[in-house]
Amino acid sequence: MDFWDELVGTQPDPPVVVILVTGGAALLLVLSGQPWLLARNVVTIVHEAGHALAAVLVGRRLAGIRLHSDTSGVTVSRGKPRGPGMVLTALAGYVAPSLVGLGLAGLMAGGRITLLLWVLTALMLAVLVMIRNVYGVVSVLATGAVLVVVSLVTSPEVQAAFASLITWFLLFGGVRPVWELQSKRRRGRARDSDADQLARLTGAPGLFWVAMFFLISLGATFLGGMWLLTPMLTG
Repeated sequence: MDFWDELVGTQPDPPVVVILVTGGAALLLVLSGQPWLLARNVVTIVHEAGHALAAVLVGRRLAGIRLHSDTSGVTVSRGKPRGPGMVLTALAGYVAPSLVGLGLAGLMAGGRITLLLWVLTALMLAVLVMIRNVYGVVSVLATGAVLVVVSLVTSPEVQAAFASLITWFLLFGGVRPVWELQSKRRRGRARDSDADQLARLTGAPGLFWVAMFFLISLGATFLGGMWLLTPMLTG
């Protein structure tokens, strides 16, 4: 079987126990303290990738992405300072991790585990070319290296377990930053957050946009979780 056949082919579903254990591990990681602060870098990469993709799709000129050691990030694009394009660009960040997780859950449900891993690797490569600071380069390279090693070196069983873990992590990990955002907003520490930028762009209050982030992330997590648990639910 050549690489292309392996990429587009299907692989057996991982055992239900693997889905459950990796889901539990991902949830514990998201609810943890220090481990979450390290793992959150992956969520930030996807968050900023969401801003970047939306900016490109609406015709804005992407200037670059910066990732910081406190797990924050910024994506700079140039274009009209107001209007639907800017709204979509600001909206895309917080919902990106959960929506990417939903897409990965769809690939998992279809048995496309190898494709899932290489889609993530391609995402890291696309982000890497737009990174404009050293910490960001190191973060993306480290994440991409893990994906490449898992894809090329490990057994299909390990790949399936890793794919399940990262899918669950993005589904759950897309929700906690929204909670953290509102916590910072209550303390007046996020005046330039995506929600507050959307408030200035649209006139709708920032709390409305936080609620939108929550609803989209929770909906994606619920649906993605159902897809991942399909073998158990239909067995």
